[in-house]
Amino acid sequence: MAVGIFDSGLGGLTVLDAVQKRLPDVPFIYYGDNANTPYGVRDADDIFRLTKAAVEHLWDNGCDLVILACNTASAAALRRMQEGKVPHGKRVLGVFVPLIEALTERQWGDNSPPREVAIKHVALFATPATVSSRAFQRELAFRAIGVDVEAQACGGVVDAIEEGDMILAEALVRSHVDALKRKMPSPDAAVLGCTHYPLVADVFQKALGADVKVFSQADLVAESLADYLGRRPDMIGGGTSAFLTSGKPEKVSSRATQFLRREITFTAA
Repeated sequence: MAVGIFDSGLGGLTVLDAVQKRLPDVPFIYYGDNANTPYGVRDADDIFRLTKAAVEHLWDNGCDLVILACNTASAAALRRMQEGKVPHGKRVLGVFVPLIEALTERQWGDNSPPREVAIKHVALFATPATVSSRAFQRELAFRAIGVDVEAQACGGVVDAIEEGDMILAEALVRSHVDALKRKMPSPDAAVLGCTHYPLVADVFQKALGADVKVFSQADLVAESLADYLGRRPDMIGGGTSAFLTSGKPEKVSSRATQFLRREITFTAA
């Protein structure tokens, strides 16, 4: 069976690209809920409803393991889904875990008390829904002490990327970085807490300065997934890779091809 990759739109393609390069022999089914993007301005119940429906659609398409390649869905829906009824043999994972592991330099299963880490001042750039959930801060606090997190809700960036208006997206990034730096002038590190943001990672880095370490999730998720599948080979098997969308396939295919710089063909979910 294939591994499912879900995102509210096109941002999860950054994760898909990284995991395909890391795991070239694993089939993946990508599902973008482009008809309902962006999720970052929706309330938690709405995000949960949409995420649950998308994950169930991937299960129905033969994916026993689904990765929520969407920080908003991971923040607002993952825990609620995992605490609910997940069918036997199915798994749902999010994108926060590899990021927290990288920041705290400890494995997720390490349940020892929180301890000090090298990074003290973290700038978090995310969607309004991810910021309001405080999921990142909560998970970080379980594992590290003395870390100051300043969050910046980056309204409009996802919309601009989804519409292919990269000039607007870049201008919005610079504006949001300026707003963050007024609250935290000298962050040690920055977290790009949305899988759309790697598409403008260079703009974030330039606006923040070369001395700020920028954590982008795609490669971290790819390494984490490779480790997980190495321990759980039963979660992969036969299957064919595919791209599914709830939106208009022709339009989504064009945008995806532009972003990944290789031909991507979506079909209707």
